[in-house]
Amino acid sequence: MKKLTLALSALALSISATTAFASCESGEIVAKLSHVTGGTTHPKVVAANNFAQRVNDEMNGVMCVEVFPNSTLFGDSKELEALLLGDVQILAPSLSKFGSYSPKYGVFDLPFIFKDMDAAIRFTKSDAGKGLLNEMHDVGFVGLGYWMSGMKYFSANKPLIAPSDAKGMKFRVQTSDVAKAMIEAMGASPQPMAFAEVYGALQTGVVDGQENTWSNIYTQKFFEVQDSVTETNHQLLAYLFMTSTEFLDSLTPEAREQFLTIADEVTQAANEEVKAAEAANRANILEAKGKINTLDDAQRQKWVDTMKPVWDQFEGEIGADLIKAAAGS
Repeated sequence: MKKLTLALSALALSISATTAFASCESGEIVAKLSHVTGGTTHPKVVAANNFAQRVNDEMNGVMCVEVFPNSTLFGDSKELEALLLGDVQILAPSLSKFGSYSPKYGVFDLPFIFKDMDAAIRFTKSDAGKGLLNEMHDVGFVGLGYWMSGMKYFSANKPLIAPSDAKGMKFRVQTSDVAKAMIEAMGASPQPMAFAEVYGALQTGVVDGQENTWSNIYTQKFFEVQDSVTETNHQLLAYLFMTSTEFLDSLTPEAREQFLTIADEVTQAANEEVKAAEAANRANILEAKGKINTLDDAQRQKWVDTMKPVWDQFEGEIGADLIKAAAGS
């Protein structure tokens, strides 16, 4: 039985990253799983490795999954194209990346749409949430599940207590029109940027701040090059665990059913563990002497009031019924 192992490739050596791969056997279907996250404790890293291990154990002789983390195979600007070309078979990009394929995915980016991760998970299990998994079928993409990473918080090179504190600043965002509008509502300037470039941009002052989960802020060491993080809890970061329709259709019915079952079980288990991982990484930031600004109810309400108009701005594109389903989860 093969085991998932870690080794340093030539590329990984040049950027101090590790590539996880399996010792695939002749005749097995090889599926490359590429993602942009590094470290060992991030929820996406754990979920990706658990998925690979289960496939490699339970589908031994049929399928073999190789995991390429930390942009060692493809960065987040190239991975979707690579999936369509068949150069990679499995991805887990942020949901914010799919606005150009379907504006409906913007529902996940709406500020304060979800009270917490439990509400987000309930939405993904609803008919509306499940329906979005097949929203890009005509493009050639199919969702396998949603991997939660946590709620987002703002960090900056000065304390952010009120939204007005961000006026005139530059914030790194993902390529999401909703996220851009949210930053503009604060009087700040959105700067779309690849995830791998964020630390250097913060360090050199190309951008003044960013928004992310505790796990990303800690594992990518963003807190080291920022004044502080503000506990806004304003937005969800989740990933679309996905493959291509071409790859899925290439599997025999038996292999496809087993593959999809493992994908669903790994997704459910991973999402149940995220809250503990986020709490641990918040504590890790404080232990590493990072600073966290907390907000009282009145201060947080100012953030809500500032960003809530973004909902109306995108209601026509996302759909009022979809927004209602997400907000009511």
